[in-house]
Amino acid sequence: MDIGTWDIGTWLRGLQLSHYEQAFRDNDIGIDILPELTAEDLLGLGITSIGHRRKLLAAIASLRGDGPAHDPAAGLAPAALRPAEPARSGAERRQLTVVFVDLVGSTALSTRLDPEDMSKLLRAYQDAVTAGFTRFEGHVAKLMGDGVLAYFGWPRAHEDEAERAVRASLAAVEAVGRLASPAGEPLAARVGIATGLVVVGDLVGEGAAREEAVVGETPNLAARLQTLARPNEVVIGEGTRELLGALFEVEDLGFPSLKGLAARTRAFRVLGPGRAASRFEALHVRELAPIVGREAELTLLLERWRWAKAGEGQVVLLSGEPGIGKSRIILALREALAGEPVAVLNHFCSPYHINSALFPVIGQLERAAGFTREDGAQEKLGKLESFLAPYARRLDEDAQALMAALLSLPVADPRATLDPTPGRQKQRTFEILLRQFEALSCRQPVLAVFEDLHWIDPSTMELLDLLTERVQGLRALVVITFRPEFSPPWTGHAHVTSFSLSRLVRGDVAMIAGRVVGGKALPADVLTQITSKTDGIPLFVEELTRTVLESGLLRDRGDHLELIGAPTALAIPSTLQDSLLARLDRLEPAKELAQTGACIGREFEHDLLAAVSSLQEPTFSEALARLVGSDLVFRRGQPPNATYAFKHALIQDVAYATLLKSRRVLLHARIASALEARFPAVVERQPELLARHLSEAGIHDRAVDWWLRAGQLARQRSANKEAIGHLTRALAMLGDAPPGERRERQELEAQVALGPPLIATEGFGAPQVETAYARAEELARRHRHDSYRARALRGLCHVHHVRGHLTRSSELGAELLALVERGDDLVRQADAHHALGFPLFHLGRHGLALSQLEAARGKIERAGDPGHAFALGVNIHVQGRAYASHVNWHLGFADRALLAVGEAIELSRRIDHPFSLVAALSYAAMLHQFRREPALVRVHADAAFALCAEHGFGYYLAWATIMAGWASAEEGDLDRGIAQLRDGMRDLRATGAGLRLPHYLAILGELCVKAHREDEASAALAEADAVAKDLAETWADTRLRLLQGELLLATDRPAAALCFRQAVEIARAQGALALTLRASTRLARHLRAEGQYAQAQEILAAPYASMGEGFDTPDLLEARALLDELQPLRASIGS
Repeated sequence: MDIGTWDIGTWLRGLQLSHYEQAFRDNDIGIDILPELTAEDLLGLGITSIGHRRKLLAAIASLRGDGPAHDPAAGLAPAALRPAEPARSGAERRQLTVVFVDLVGSTALSTRLDPEDMSKLLRAYQDAVTAGFTRFEGHVAKLMGDGVLAYFGWPRAHEDEAERAVRASLAAVEAVGRLASPAGEPLAARVGIATGLVVVGDLVGEGAAREEAVVGETPNLAARLQTLARPNEVVIGEGTRELLGALFEVEDLGFPSLKGLAARTRAFRVLGPGRAASRFEALHVRELAPIVGREAELTLLLERWRWAKAGEGQVVLLSGEPGIGKSRIILALREALAGEPVAVLNHFCSPYHINSALFPVIGQLERAAGFTREDGAQEKLGKLESFLAPYARRLDEDAQALMAALLSLPVADPRATLDPTPGRQKQRTFEILLRQFEALSCRQPVLAVFEDLHWIDPSTMELLDLLTERVQGLRALVVITFRPEFSPPWTGHAHVTSFSLSRLVRGDVAMIAGRVVGGKALPADVLTQITSKTDGIPLFVEELTRTVLESGLLRDRGDHLELIGAPTALAIPSTLQDSLLARLDRLEPAKELAQTGACIGREFEHDLLAAVSSLQEPTFSEALARLVGSDLVFRRGQPPNATYAFKHALIQDVAYATLLKSRRVLLHARIASALEARFPAVVERQPELLARHLSEAGIHDRAVDWWLRAGQLARQRSANKEAIGHLTRALAMLGDAPPGERRERQELEAQVALGPPLIATEGFGAPQVETAYARAEELARRHRHDSYRARALRGLCHVHHVRGHLTRSSELGAELLALVERGDDLVRQADAHHALGFPLFHLGRHGLALSQLEAARGKIERAGDPGHAFALGVNIHVQGRAYASHVNWHLGFADRALLAVGEAIELSRRIDHPFSLVAALSYAAMLHQFRREPALVRVHADAAFALCAEHGFGYYLAWATIMAGWASAEEGDLDRGIAQLRDGMRDLRATGAGLRLPHYLAILGELCVKAHREDEASAALAEADAVAKDLAETWADTRLRLLQGELLLATDRPAAALCFRQAVEIARAQGALALTLRASTRLARHLRAEGQYAQAQEILAAPYASMGEGFDTPDLLEARALLDELQPLRASIGS
């Protein structure tokens, strides 16, 4: 492979600049000289776009540097492709909230003011704005005179960037409003805020003008939204609005026209803070579903509540990571207490008020007193007096003054004096608060909740220390929630209980996801992704499911949702982006290792990470230790033999998503090279790993080969779904490959390999199976590849066979036999005999069918070990002996039939091949159904059913269901058995199968007759006759005429007798001695009832005498008993 040629194209595709590839090639620019290109060179190549030139220069800069001598990428690409250091630009893809602030009327001011005065005014304005942004940890990216550009979410993210941006903007607007021009004119600002995906961190400009640029539509949108704002207003985009819930009150501005933006964008005016009592309520504005998976924890809380009501005050410390459901379980507790007298005191700590004394307590008091935003100071004082009145006897006379001071209200009684010593006043305030709490608990039990203690201010912490001690003798339960990084000082006390919320199990995750989508069933692939990516975190489950629901990937089908198109990786919900990025950003400098690990996968080995990482010792080990210590990555074992795994799949996703595409390509290339060079055993066991990294690196030609190898290996391990996934990836990549013989050879190999796993999971008659084999046959014929063509013809032959297209199947079988007889492959020749023999049986030509099967058996035995002979994903000898059991039974060889199917089961178990075994068990179940042995049918059907459930064998699952239904009905449960049989037939049809339907309909009709459901039996008969005629499948005709006779007995006995006679004649013509005996027995029984004993005996005696085995089967036992009964009856008439 010409690596230089490949690298330049892949590199440009990673930058989404592939349209320049030809210009690079025309000028003989390979990867070896790429790092030396200058801006002038790019201009000479015809790259006139400044943005594209800067993008290329930044990417070129990331390639410069000398990699270590042992660099594993040496076998894959030149040294220039292997950076020894992280990309110098530090550019990343990430969700960002961008704020654009503009000074209203600045142009008019500049014309009226002296330049020096204008300069001072602008500095004051900029200071006012940046002070608010700095307080909320935003990044001021650019000061542009009357404009300020700020980023929230870079260079370090927080979990609530949208909220921080709005709060900072409101503070900035307020601060600017307090400024005035030299003439006393008040200043005003307007703000636009937008949230979206950007590339951030690229350095642009030179010298003092050098800055970090943001590329994407989001900054432009923020600037345009700013133009919609009136003075002193903040306008936000829909992306920002979705992240805020009810944290702020907003006014919907609809879809205004915004210059330079093609997409319609909804805008909202921010009116002020929301009225929700807590962040949890504000961020969960949708109706909450019932709590799931927290029964034990809720039971414990309710138990502690009962103790508290009895006067044994309790404290519960509730720990859990973000999103695990701490607030939700508190709400569930409140809901459980709704029917009893309880005073609930909610205290909410805030990340913005860590240094605001008693912030949670003040908020609780204001809500308890009934303060509103519209209240003035006097109204609030009045409400405070009313609130404290019930506790007056327990409180000091200066209690109201202390509470008013705490709430920043003027003292109501001018004679009241407050202690001038701050420390003493704080202690008196604490005492008033604690006495008020005690007084309340005397009136009714109290539930006091303190949420998010990891954000608690020192004063509230001090008060809580006192409360946890004093609560022991009160009728009160104090519940305190916090994240794992907070260490509460109250553990170890007898009245304190601690527990952590664990992740939910798979079933609970499925239940939450189901409730989000309104109880509709989700596609299995989607539910699997939701389960694996969310790791049992309820918030993650809800948000990811909601993202999928709103993505347009699903189609509503009434009781279930259907995936539109092929499964794709689920996107990270925008509501979780900030939280996940915040955890990742805290890792610096270990963040680069997290990103490299994310490229490797959810799990990664120490040695592989070390081989790929650009970090050198001791920096590498220090960064890795920090990564493990962050609790975002687990470690098993000790370096260098350690294995690491991301704690959350979404953390891996977000770490990967932050990488520029060009950087991803380079990392995947290095990983692929390292795997090949250093970990050949891993590649041998898991070729899909190498295939994936080659694919992501853009090395498509080699990736296809490894996807093919992965698919073949998965097939050998009976991992059929995985095999389909790998082979489908190969075919998808071939779709983009240049045409030619190599591409068609690879496609031929993939299509042929795809057939067996598709058969196993979808069924022999599935359209995907026909598509794969038809394309393979076309390619093999074009390239005269007889071996592949034989496999493709065999696949097509069986597709038509199982669909019931027996004539077409026979034609293809003859073509196949002629093809393989030109060679010396005995196994392929044997399988060609099967291809002819199988349809002959269903055409009612049992003798000819057996001769073909025996010819196949002989060739398999001559070929050697039959355990290694496979076709269509099943062992050829197993399939042949299983089919031979059915043919032998019809020919009257009941014992030989049992031996044949026993051989099939024994061989499939010996070679430990699940699909061969399920085939053998299914044929065995049907053989025992022929023999009318329901107990043995159930044994084999249940064994087949278990295998199908484990491995996803859809076709044989339907078969086993039909057989189990027949067994249930014969054992006495007719209604259940009939329903089960119908279910199996429905599922069988869904696989594309039509073969054996006349037989299944016949036994359904027989069961309906037994259940006295003659109308259903008649309908089954009519459908069976139509299907048999359409497919020319005649082997069930005897059964159908017997069923018809049974239905006519009540109304037309002569016509019934004629049907029974027709059944006998059909069986004789087909050489089906077993059915001849069965039909003769039924006719003889009818003649006996008519008094025609001699004729009855003559009709039955001949077929019975022809039987040479199977004398212990129900058919022969019944025939013998009837003959014994007829002999004296005939003799009595003769005498």
